[in-house]
Amino acid sequence: MLTWTLIALNVIIYLWDRKIGLFGPGVIFSDLAMRPPEVVSAITGGPDRFPIVTLFTSMFLHGGFLHLFANMMFLAVFGPPVEQAVGPWRFTLYYLFWGVFAAFCQIYASPLKNVPTLGASGAIGGVLGCYFLLFPSNRLHILIMGIWELETKAWILLGLWFLYQIFARQEGVANWAHVGGFLAGMVTVLVIGGREAILRQHPELIEADD
Repeated sequence: MLTWTLIALNVIIYLWDRKIGLFGPGVIFSDLAMRPPEVVSAITGGPDRFPIVTLFTSMFLHGGFLHLFANMMFLAVFGPPVEQAVGPWRFTLYYLFWGVFAAFCQIYASPLKNVPTLGASGAIGGVLGCYFLLFPSNRLHILIMGIWELETKAWILLGLWFLYQIFARQEGVANWAHVGGFLAGMVTVLVIGGREAILRQHPELIEADD
């Protein structure tokens, strides 16, 4: 399953970037993070075109262990059903497209902010947007502080996640990349035929309503 390949790739690159350490800043691939002004310059005719490459490389880098853990947890939970629904190879292409689209959304929001932007969050936002339209009624179980288990519908949790990105923006977090990725995932579902057409061959992925 390509979802697990993506997870493994992110983990391997994270460890490699820190010379097999779990914590601390990345030292090997720091020049592969995306910086909005450099990408804008490259696209508009600047002499250095390499920053365009960082639209792709940045989505496989993470700023710290918690950043990596949170992203991979979301990808592990929501990625497999979406991959099964759309097919592994299309899922991989969509994942890359969502990541690049998310990066452009962040660039549009902060074109002059020369701060390294990195992480799989934008691409994973696309996965969440797909899941939101494909499996809105599926039940999710959330463990709170390792003690309480909360059950909720996917559309509630993902809807709250989306609203949080818009109304609770945090310094140092590429919230607009998350928003852009989520919307790109939703639009992808609509463009390739909608929920009914996509899931026609995979009824087992849909949970029956109580």
